[in-house]
Amino acid sequence: MRPAFPFTAIVGQEDMRRALLVTAVDPGVGGVLVFGDRGTGKSTAVRALAALLPPMKVVTGCRFACEPTRPAGLCERCQRPPQDEQRGAVAKGGARAAATNGVAADEGKDGPPAAARAPRRLPSSTVPVPVVDLPLGATEDRVLGALDLEHALARGQKRFEPGLLARAHRGYLYIDEVNLLDDHLVDLLIDAAASGENRVEREGLSVQHPARFVLVGSGNPEEGELRPQLLDRFGLAVDVKTPQDLAQRVEVVRRRDAFERDPEGFAARWAEEEARVRRRLLAARRRLEAVVVPNAALERAAALCMRLGTDGLRGELTLVRAARALAAYEGAGTLEDSHLRAVAAPALRHRLRRNPLDDTDAGTRVTRAVDELFGAVAA
Repeated sequence: MRPAFPFTAIVGQEDMRRALLVTAVDPGVGGVLVFGDRGTGKSTAVRALAALLPPMKVVTGCRFACEPTRPAGLCERCQRPPQDEQRGAVAKGGARAAATNGVAADEGKDGPPAAARAPRRLPSSTVPVPVVDLPLGATEDRVLGALDLEHALARGQKRFEPGLLARAHRGYLYIDEVNLLDDHLVDLLIDAAASGENRVEREGLSVQHPARFVLVGSGNPEEGELRPQLLDRFGLAVDVKTPQDLAQRVEVVRRRDAFERDPEGFAARWAEEEARVRRRLLAARRRLEAVVVPNAALERAAALCMRLGTDGLRGELTLVRAARALAAYEGAGTLEDSHLRAVAAPALRHRLRRNPLDDTDAGTRVTRAVDELFGAVAA
């Protein structure tokens, strides 16, 4: 299998790479929206991230990649005590189908509530973090999941066939040309991104499974705008532009040409740098909760959002969370002004109200407000 272009070999595009790394440290920051010119490495960076990310632990045999150390986020099958599974294995009809993680219509209704069940050690294994592509022409059944017709015809049992949301759980769901996505799929993504779950009620099935993923979208703004409801679900938004520096453009061509001629050899030459960043990500995840967020940083974040006139409080929350993840990645013990400055534009540029009297770029407006506010504080 041909390797992906190494993430660390990407030339320039610091904002895009930083945003993706921040979500790798703390997926709770939210998704990343990458808008810009064609041929600037948007899809390359997203696919390169898959090979860079450390592997994750999953419950062995779970079709939803449940995290064995997080009982609150388990699917219905993984929540079921062992004795329930044994009864399900010998039962008939819908109960038997449920025991194989193909969820029947009445699955999860028997037995005590999940919160009352005694904790148990679940068998685990290690798998790569998924990066799942959502095609523009995907059907609703392909995204949400549906009845497994082959299993139903062969065995006469109802079983749920997971969709793309299930495959992307605990990973990345990537949509190229996201601004061209059909409205009915946009609605599905908004629901899943808001709740962290996928619910399917159709064809006699009643299924609920965790669907927490980092939504990554890319596109060209000239081809259309994104619906505000979906735009708000992206934690960070970055603009990428065609490099105007001659040396940088030459280096892009040189590296891409070397990769096309010898993908394995090129990836091997960057393997050590990839491993170094991977270790740095793991260390950042471990220290994330220990990063101190001073009250002064919270006040700066809130004051910045007030000055820019952002709606709601999601701007502050995303700004602080992204800055904390960046601080952890850089090995800092305390969130500082430099971290807020670095993520202010990606966290806030897509949350600004349009001013018909000011055609200034949103990123420039954020940068100007940051300079005014932080400069006043520093003075």
